[in-house]
Amino acid sequence: MSAEHETEGRRIALVTGASRGVGRAAALALARAGAHVVALARTQGGLEELDDEIRAACPAESNPATLAPCDIRDSPAIDRLGEAIFRRWGRLDVFVGAAGVLGPLTPLHHVDPAQWEEVMAVNLTANWRLIRSLDPILRQSKAGRVVFVTSGAGSRTQPRAYWGPYAVSKAALNMLALTYAAETRNTSAIRVTLVNPGPMRTAMRAAAMPGEDPMTLRTPDELAPKIVALCSPDWTETGVLYDFPQDRVTDFASPS
Repeated sequence: MSAEHETEGRRIALVTGASRGVGRAAALALARAGAHVVALARTQGGLEELDDEIRAACPAESNPATLAPCDIRDSPAIDRLGEAIFRRWGRLDVFVGAAGVLGPLTPLHHVDPAQWEEVMAVNLTANWRLIRSLDPILRQSKAGRVVFVTSGAGSRTQPRAYWGPYAVSKAALNMLALTYAAETRNTSAIRVTLVNPGPMRTAMRAAAMPGEDPMTLRTPDELAPKIVALCSPDWTETGVLYDFPQDRVTDFASPS
């Protein structure tokens, strides 16, 4: 049976950072909503656990997910990804960019260059490489949807001290996404949305706020249905920010 036949009538969705946190929850929710998920992450074990969860949630599907073990900093691999998806399915309907790293929380003049470069490589440059690789196949979709997971740290009018690499990378990611939205608004069916999860019960948040009670925070599983809605063909806005804590969509230039 061909891959096209196995996924006939289903949306093809790529999720990065799929082995944990927001990426894992989004991948599982998209699969439950009927998509065939291409799950990308560095951790093979985490991807296999996700695959087990997806298969348990979608027992009627013979092939509910494709695992793509890959370091998102591997630019040649990212460049090959679009072609591989095209050869198998001929299009991509959904791209959720959820992979991210926190980096050091320290004064800017204490940041090691290697740490700075890693944060920018994962949070910003990889997403640009993914746009380059995936744009042709997103344009093959009748309703291509792109969601980038950002952070309030990247849009603060009063930046927080010691969060430099992370905040700068997310601010740049915001502009990357908004530029892509402007470039595709009138020339394709692609729609681009930024999502701010807010304080969330994740390993990244625990590393950033070690004294915080995680049970006071909302979970990625609560956010995931909202991401699924933003990936739906029914979602037609582009170049906007969805703020999960306030449950509202705003023009990114508007005050929050």
